[in-house]
Amino acid sequence: MEDDIDDLLDEVETKFCTNSPRKSKSKEANKTSSSNASKKTKSGFKKSFGDDDLDAMIDDICDAPEPLEKIQVQKESSHSSNSQLEKKCFPVYLGGASTPVGVGTTMSQRSCDKLRCTDCDFKIVMYDNYEWHSSCDYLFLRNNVPDFNKLSAKLLKKKGSRAYACQCKWRSVKDLVDIQKEADLKWVCGKHKL
Repeated sequence: MEDDIDDLLDEVETKFCTNSPRKSKSKEANKTSSSNASKKTKSGFKKSFGDDDLDAMIDDICDAPEPLEKIQVQKESSHSSNSQLEKKCFPVYLGGASTPVGVGTTMSQRSCDKLRCTDCDFKIVMYDNYEWHSSCDYLFLRNNVPDFNKLSAKLLKKKGSRAYACQCKWRSVKDLVDIQKEADLKWVCGKHKL
């Protein structure tokens, strides 16, 4: 079997490579061994291949399309189109129940509804017309976010207020607030799909 592989490599090198180290072998030995080359099939029978069969196999391999490059190009183009459809808030605002939600900018001051915490890596939940009870604590949030039924034990109804929480921080807001002014909050906009 090693002789068959060597013969096949010699033939490929003689046809496609100009300066091959294998060319130094005698050409007659290569021709006779390649013309007598044979391979065993799984059943054990020998099937001989001629030069034309090997040439056809090599041509098939060389002419085969390379789908990997096409797939990468399609992924890149779809990724660039997705990035055009997403937008981040700048600056990021928190607001009361009367403040509209969406993409916040300096011109349209809206409360971000796609907030995410960088400390606990959770999506921020928000509840209109509620505020947090003073007894709310870290452990309560850690065990109950995002289940509203469980969180309602520490939520108080208050018209115009909005309660925000992740698993490690919580805020009750009535007016528009820039999140950068809240030093202990590590909340960022998680991108809005447009």
